[in-house]
Amino acid sequence: MDSSLTPDATATPVTPPIAPKRPHTRSFHGRSVIDDYEWLRDKENPEVREYLEAENAFTDARTAHLTPLEDAVFAEVKSRIRETDMSLPVRSGGWWYFSRTEEGKSYGISCRIPVDMTDATTQWTPTEIVAGQSAEGEQIILDSNELAEGHEFFSLGAASITLDGRYLAYSVDLAGDERFDLRVKDLTTGELLDDEIPGVAYGATWVGDDHLFYQRVDEAWRPHEVWRHRIGTSVDEDVLVFREEDEHYWVGVGVTRSERYLLISAASKTTSESWYLDLGASGEDAEGELTCIRPREKGVQYDVDHAVVGGEDHWLVLHDSLTRRPNGELGRCPVGPVDDLDALEVMVEHRDDRRVEGVDVFADHIVLATRDNAIEKLSLMMLGTGADGATTWGTFEPVTFDEELYSAGNTGNSEWESPVLRVSYTSYVTPGQVWEIDLASGERTLRKQQEVLGDVDLSRYTASRRWVTAADGAQIPVSLIHRVDVPLDQVNPVLLYGYGSYEACMDPYFSVFRLSMLDRGVVYAVAHVRGGGEMGRAWYEQGKELHKKTTFTDFIAVADDLIAAGMTTSGRMVAEGGSAGGLLMGAVANMAPDRFAGIEAVVPFVDPLTSILMPELPLTVTEWEEWGDPYHDPGVYDYMATYAPYENVTAQEYPAILAVSGFNDTRVLYVEPSKWVAKLRATAAPGSGEILLKTDMSSGHGGVSGRYAKWRQTAFEIAWELDRMGATEIL
Repeated sequence: MDSSLTPDATATPVTPPIAPKRPHTRSFHGRSVIDDYEWLRDKENPEVREYLEAENAFTDARTAHLTPLEDAVFAEVKSRIRETDMSLPVRSGGWWYFSRTEEGKSYGISCRIPVDMTDATTQWTPTEIVAGQSAEGEQIILDSNELAEGHEFFSLGAASITLDGRYLAYSVDLAGDERFDLRVKDLTTGELLDDEIPGVAYGATWVGDDHLFYQRVDEAWRPHEVWRHRIGTSVDEDVLVFREEDEHYWVGVGVTRSERYLLISAASKTTSESWYLDLGASGEDAEGELTCIRPREKGVQYDVDHAVVGGEDHWLVLHDSLTRRPNGELGRCPVGPVDDLDALEVMVEHRDDRRVEGVDVFADHIVLATRDNAIEKLSLMMLGTGADGATTWGTFEPVTFDEELYSAGNTGNSEWESPVLRVSYTSYVTPGQVWEIDLASGERTLRKQQEVLGDVDLSRYTASRRWVTAADGAQIPVSLIHRVDVPLDQVNPVLLYGYGSYEACMDPYFSVFRLSMLDRGVVYAVAHVRGGGEMGRAWYEQGKELHKKTTFTDFIAVADDLIAAGMTTSGRMVAEGGSAGGLLMGAVANMAPDRFAGIEAVVPFVDPLTSILMPELPLTVTEWEEWGDPYHDPGVYDYMATYAPYENVTAQEYPAILAVSGFNDTRVLYVEPSKWVAKLRATAAPGSGEILLKTDMSSGHGGVSGRYAKWRQTAFEIAWELDRMGATEIL
């Protein structure tokens, strides 16, 4: 039935919180700015928490009429997801590893069963395991529900197991600030070891059976050090392996799938450098010296992987240069230092119309990922056998799929030697799948498909690509997802989503939540604007630093096109973006407020100039290569000042706005949306829509923890968007 979800007109009006103005002067390059709400940055000030709680109470009161719709969306989602389920087992060493979920429990349970080594024909076929039932020999190795008990927030960071299956290294974050404490569990006894390492970054890497490599962070929460820990020794005895002093660079560490080399990378947004440690034929020589593969050169990025062909060790080097090979090229050379990238033997040449994104190496095959016309594509090279029995190089052949818009990737392939390759596949209208390709025959087997329960006919939904012309003539790809019975030449409610930063690609994926919008007649549109990487490196470069405003004008061009095509109207279109996409939302709210009935900004980066002028904050220095460096360059300062959302709030009519944030967010501090909302309230012209702020007081950048809490939060946000679009039918 239909339900009119308007607030009760007879209810007592709710007065929004008014943050007091306390002028603070920011001065840079001779420019001074009066900021009335910078006092909200003081997280320890009880008045700040009181203000945020008041905002939450106001939002709750003003959205109370949406509770029936929120409940309906939550119920729809819950009814379509198999709550007691399990992942497809992945083989590593002598074990099959998988994760279970159980109805009523918010977090996953990590398990394993031994590989049946008695039959060579079934060693690579996982034992049939029934969801909700224990398999023979099943062992629970980590129950996140137990770890999360008694905590408002829980997030699992590392979960890494030694190849022999004895030790599990795992780390947890109980505040949402992405600061993890690492523990080691002996899986043969179930006991936690005394080895406890606090305050580490994401991830942990094993070398052999008793050496653990991990990362520490500096005061700005930049992973800048790699340390080595030996099981059974004091953390005080841990060895500093690598330290990066340049604040533009983040450090990462990992081991090649061959287990032969430890790789350490130091990378900024535009430049990288890699080092390697030869672990020996046993893969356990963890205490040797690092060797630099190629010293860093500004504007040149490269990654390496290890291949063994013809009995010889090779680097596969994926590299790009801002001036010569912006879309990437793949070459090879013998293992060792690389003096000249131009001297590499080319395997996949650079092309202006194709981005080379990644390479993954196995004992007898190589998987290549490229991006062509905004779609990521996979190719497979089989390493042949020569007359002498040694492996030889092959050629890359495409792995094809039927749909126009899809996402595919290498997944769950941990073993160096394997007769099969697993590939993940999804699209806007196809739930996630895992296919297994028999490398000898090429035969494909569907091993796992995301189930969608209930009365859902997936043939009722469709996705297509639309191209929109930007002001400068660029063709912007737009993905449109809707029910087949929704005509695109008539006015519909539209949700327009955008991001457009960091060369990140908004690839197709299936969403149970999206179904609740599509079933109410919504056209879900994704604007693949510049600043993202969907159309190659140039697409990214045209939407960053001193070209950042292109991201915003592209998004507005898409909105204008959808309106001009008669697909929607400004009164029925809502915009959404998060994090850097939240900056997009803030900029669009200032530049084109009349195009939208509502704007949702999730953990929005809406005060970028203030933040990027503070080098002591997490991410700031590394961000200078994305947005420009206003700290040292007055020209960059002036350019950012023309678009920074908080700085450019004016006395105009704004649409309804919902800002969502986390109090413990270390990537986009809660203060940014808090200040933005306060200024909007004080400045927006009469006739503006209602401005709402919802801050979760126990989470960070990723939002609330636990699947049921996440479902509830998302249902609330969808209900708000549906209300603004006028699509509030209770199904």
